[in-house]
Amino acid sequence: MLEGKAVVGETDMLETMQQVALDVAAKALDFFDVTEATEIARFIKKEFDRAYGSGWQCIVGTDFGSFVTHCSGCFIYFCIGSLAILLFRGSAATEPDPHPLSALETLKA
Repeated sequence: MLEGKAVVGETDMLETMQQVALDVAAKALDFFDVTEATEIARFIKKEFDRAYGSGWQCIVGTDFGSFVTHCSGCFIYFCIGSLAILLFRGSAATEPDPHPLSALETLKA
């Protein structure tokens, strides 16, 4: 299988959590074909929700861009072969913007 061929690109996770992410991804690839990206993502997300609490997001594919806000210590991007996996725990803004369109209005001015 693809086990042992993971290459971590970016992460702020502790080593132990990184290893769990790689192990869960390898397990997902044992269950699903690499063409089943949605099922792989669902499996990884559910395993992390179960192990570390809810709020995890997972993106799996061969070609995608991203720009996400995440909780500190809860982000990893790695590749296994040609398959890229982005796993992170989402983070909401601490306070809602009372004027959400103000930034757009500033741009138009």
